[in-house]
Amino acid sequence: MEAKTGHLYQISQKVIGCAYKVSNTLGCGFLEKVYERALFHELKKSDLSVRSQFPIAVHYDGEVVGEYAADLLVENCLLVELKAVESLDRVYFAQCLNYLKASGLETCLLINFGRTKIQVKRFNNHFGKKNQNDVN
Repeated sequence: MEAKTGHLYQISQKVIGCAYKVSNTLGCGFLEKVYERALFHELKKSDLSVRSQFPIAVHYDGEVVGEYAADLLVENCLLVELKAVESLDRVYFAQCLNYLKASGLETCLLINFGRTKIQVKRFNNHFGKKNQNDVN
């Protein structure tokens, strides 16, 4: 378990580094999709496997009752949700936590490119215990 957590932390740090590179190059003011494509490109350059618009199905009582798409899935273990907004609202926090619950994955990074300095929040889902941490 410790090795998995350490590996996930290293991947998170690489993603955050790539996000800062994108932010420093593009600045703020573009649409979310522009940052998604730029970060996707940067992650690929960093030799990370990445999928865009990763599908997440929501199940209830054995039935699929909803379908969503996380912006990025990195190394098949880390969800990344991107925003380009002035301020992060609690609805975005709930979105990340719900994506974790529905996907069964452990960690999601919420990255906001909508300000002059990017905002990064890390959400964890450890066996039903959920918490949120500011990265910067």
